Amino acid sequence: MQAISLFELQSFLRQVVALNFPDALWVRCEIAQLSQSRGHVYLELVEKSENENEPTAQASAVIWQSAQRRLQSKLGATNWKALLQVGAELLLRVKVEHHERYGLKLMVDDIDPSYTLGKLEQRRRQLYEQLKQQGLLGKNRELPLRPVLQRIAVISSETAAGYQDFLQHLGENAYGYAFKSSLFSAAMQGALVEAEVLKQLRAIRRRAASFDAVVLIRGGGAKLDLAGFDSFALCEAIANFSLPILTGIGHDVDETLVDLVAHTALKTPTAVADYLLQHNLHFESQLLELSQYLRYQVTESLHSAELELSTSIQALQTAPQLLLARHQDKLQRIAAELPLVARYQQREQGQKIEQLEQICQLLSIEGTLQRGFALVSRNGKPLASAQDIVAGEMLETEFKDGVVLSKHESSRIFGRTNRESG
Repeated sequence: MQAISLFELQSFLRQVVALNFPDALWVRCEIAQLSQSRGHVYLELVEKSENENEPTAQASAVIWQSAQRRLQSKLGATNWKALLQVGAELLLRVKVEHHERYGLKLMVDDIDPSYTLGKLEQRRRQLYEQLKQQGLLGKNRELPLRPVLQRIAVISSETAAGYQDFLQHLGENAYGYAFKSSLFSAAMQGALVEAEVLKQLRAIRRRAASFDAVVLIRGGGAKLDLAGFDSFALCEAIANFSLPILTGIGHDVDETLVDLVAHTALKTPTAVADYLLQHNLHFESQLLELSQYLRYQVTESLHSAELELSTSIQALQTAPQLLLARHQDKLQRIAAELPLVARYQQREQGQKIEQLEQICQLLSIEGTLQRGFALVSRNGKPLASAQDIVAGEMLETEFKDGVVLSKHESSRIFGRTNRESG
């Protein structure tokens, strides 16, 4: 069996690669790992299928120090840092080389940032539609803001210039408002943004009763720096958060997906601080207006009460005199009417007496005798019933013109009906 040495095999492969790839190639890939040493950048590049997260291809690459300085100058330091992030999708121009000892390696000499931006924008649009379909856009905005926002949970990097600007703007406000801010430190760019911000949101949720709102801020940067804020998991957590979340991610033109799901999106950390100040100033203005209104109402009420009291005092001062005058008038009217009333009463009573005297006259014995009746007596006592008469007794019968004495002989008594029929 014929055999060759490993060196011979590697030499053959180097020749094959050199013959077949004499010029640099543009390669689409994703950064899986990244490290730097002595000014050189070492990359592990992968390609993943659309449906699976496992790599379908993998290769090592290097950006030598000279190429790094040239690319930084071409792209700018900010874009350079934003592009060289784990998970970034890149279009690299590479020279394929194979070394007998170190194997296949790709030498990077150029990067096309437009490819990465295009990929990010395509992914962003897909995530936007997903957020829209699930009703997450504007969901956090439905939470009411408290009248005063003073207890603020801040998610930012402790060393970020935007965070320091935010604190300074709040602390040096012209209104003398006091704020209590608690920092929850997290990466504000790169592959760790999603994981660290989610971790801090969970920490804030456990202490939600201690805060009025959450602020997510970072300083300015390139468009590629904002890629970490176009995360569906991060947007979902913010949309469903129990507290209002305000963002100030430090960009004037571009808008991240996090901005779209937040309660209020501001351009910069300083703008967020201004928003908090203006919100509290609005509440204070309402209090001042209410205070002025109450002062006006109290003044008016006191004025009305004073007028009413003055009127009452005047009324009390004049009331006895008026009352006395009314009573005097009444007494005078009574005094004037009293003789008339007395004469009327006297005449009326006199008429009644005359009527009674006439009735008494009619009902008296004399009046009865004058009307043709007779009075039967025995021994001077009038008899009221025929049953009282005993046979043989002497009776006196008095008429209007005299008295007749008679002796009753029969004791038979006839009733009124028998008498009439007999």
